[in-house]
Amino acid sequence: MRILFLEGGSPMVDELFRMLRRHGYAVEIAAADAKVVRTAATRVVDLLIVDLGCAPDAPKLLRALADWREQLPMLVLTAREQLDERVQALELGADCLAEPFAMPEIAARVRALLRRAHPQPGRKLAHGALMLDAGARRAYLDGEPLALLPREWAVLEALLRRAEQVVSKESLVLSLAGPGKPISVNAVETYISRLRAKLEPAGIRIRTVHRVGYVLERPVTQSAGAEAPNLAERGR
Repeated sequence: MRILFLEGGSPMVDELFRMLRRHGYAVEIAAADAKVVRTAATRVVDLLIVDLGCAPDAPKLLRALADWREQLPMLVLTAREQLDERVQALELGADCLAEPFAMPEIAARVRALLRRAHPQPGRKLAHGALMLDAGARRAYLDGEPLALLPREWAVLEALLRRAEQVVSKESLVLSLAGPGKPISVNAVETYISRLRAKLEPAGIRIRTVHRVGYVLERPVTQSAGAEAPNLAERGR
């Protein structure tokens, strides 16, 4: 995978470059200006990382990035106080990280963006009676096709890839936000409610972690009456 990193004198450029190379990416570094963005078509690039905090003309750069919103996954690094610029970047469909950020966090965002842009064909995810075929974008519950709207699919896939772990509301908002279409936390809650209605009859439960996010719990495979033997078995 090839990454183009646009920066304007960032103190972290060398560290970020070495980290990405260690993870096996081919990295090109260029100036963070609109002219470079407009000529990005001359490069073979899978991901664009932009250090907006060091860009000499951030508003102009953001306008240039808008031309690539449909074609190229983007990770935008900003200063904590740059709220307006983070909002604009999110509206472009980019992922955002506000400083201070750690290298492992950037690496995780890069992997997630590349997975979304280049899904592995034929990848199947199973969780009890639920099965998602990521390559074909089809879902099955108890072997029967499960009808999902595109954003319901995105939420369910995010939960399933981290089954039995807490998935934050913020990460779900970021994964759902599309070009010019910001997503609210309330919208995420609506998709969770719809998924629960479809999945709970088959023993697939999504638990709310107050003020944090959601957990796709271990599948329920036994009735309530069989719960005591199950607990005894786990105690042995």
